[in-house]
Amino acid sequence: MASEEDPKAAAAAEEHETTPGYKAPAQKSLGEIQNLDQDDESLVKYKQALLGGGGSDVLDEGGSNVIVQSITLVVTGRDDITLDLRGDISKLKSTPFTLKEGTTYSLKISFRVQREIVTGLRYFNTSYRKGIRVDKASFMLGSYGPKTEVQTFTTPPDEAPSGMLARGTYAVKSKFLDDDKHVYLDWEWGLEIKKDW
Repeated sequence: MASEEDPKAAAAAEEHETTPGYKAPAQKSLGEIQNLDQDDESLVKYKQALLGGGGSDVLDEGGSNVIVQSITLVVTGRDDITLDLRGDISKLKSTPFTLKEGTTYSLKISFRVQREIVTGLRYFNTSYRKGIRVDKASFMLGSYGPKTEVQTFTTPPDEAPSGMLARGTYAVKSKFLDDDKHVYLDWEWGLEIKKDW
């Protein structure tokens, strides 16, 4: 006899893996980092190359330090399909991406860091079919300094499932967070695998 899954157990199962032995660095402000090692000329040049102007000229739109703007489904030979993540993201669940079975695709993530350095920015997604988890993926985007320009990260190519049993609608739960476990965006969206476009 099947029993309903315990919500606490489900949440624990959905916790994302961390690298064993890795400890996130202590949080430091942009100003603190710039003022460290002022006597080391090569390190000062290196920090200037990484951080640019130092954050004073970076556009600050308020809100979260990381603004995730969009996620794009990239398939060679097809027009890109983009989900805008700046508006009402609750509607994304009801308008799924359509993907042909067996197609190789990538996801391109567009985001902007606006005030402080973000360390260990990660993207997680978990796919469900009829309430059962069928896939889980984690991508390390890296660490980024503040910039006015939009930055992008493209995932390695992946292949959509194929076959009669794989066709159908999938619910995908996605999350962006950093090493400090600060969640910048958490949303659900849909993916539909079909025999043809």
